[in-house]
Amino acid sequence: MSDAMDPVKLMKQQVGKAAADRVKSGSIVGLGTGSTTAFAIQFLGDRIKSGELTDIKGVPTSFQASVLAKQYGIPLTTLDEVERIHIGIDGADEVDPAKNLIKGGGAAHTREKVVDSLAEEFIVVVDQSKIVDALGSTFPVPVEVLPMAIAPVMRALEKLGGKTDLRMGVNKDGPVITDQGNMVIDTKFESIANPPELEAILNNIPGVLENGIFVNVTDLVLIGEIKDGQPIVREM
Repeated sequence: MSDAMDPVKLMKQQVGKAAADRVKSGSIVGLGTGSTTAFAIQFLGDRIKSGELTDIKGVPTSFQASVLAKQYGIPLTTLDEVERIHIGIDGADEVDPAKNLIKGGGAAHTREKVVDSLAEEFIVVVDQSKIVDALGSTFPVPVEVLPMAIAPVMRALEKLGGKTDLRMGVNKDGPVITDQGNMVIDTKFESIANPPELEAILNNIPGVLENGIFVNVTDLVLIGEIKDGQPIVREM
């Protein structure tokens, strides 16, 4: 199947474009991580190139986001230099009916949480497969941990009822190392009855930097789906 005809890729492009279209000139934009957000970054670059968008600066959430932003001509800035982020665009691995998220499939959730939480409007771009009835039903919670604390943190997570898995690299021997130089423990919980509570409990374990449960951060979810072979975008 050629890219031009691949409905899933088309759908991700449409959702990315729908998010990029919401950015106004003069904005500081949080640039998320992942395949759907990558299309949003590309379309932002197109709008800048065409002159339709001016005076934009991006705050990247990962090395991937900063590489893409440079590639598509989006000027970058840092949190040291800006007082606010007007709009943030990012993906998610799960979205529940209350717009709570699990993020961190790309191991960038720590920086994503900092940037996405600061955004005055935070838009999540996903495809239909990421929508769940209950958080944690399909995806483990990624927990970013200081390397020296891996063993005690794993024990603490298991005490809380989590099944732990140190995330290993693909095409790389050994564990995944985050942009901050830490490791990720993917932790599967049977059910997450109270996402805000679990988020706080996990972050209170000594050695844990941040976890992938995002509560009360999301303003708008743009969902791509395929209807009768055509990609459409709906709002949640």
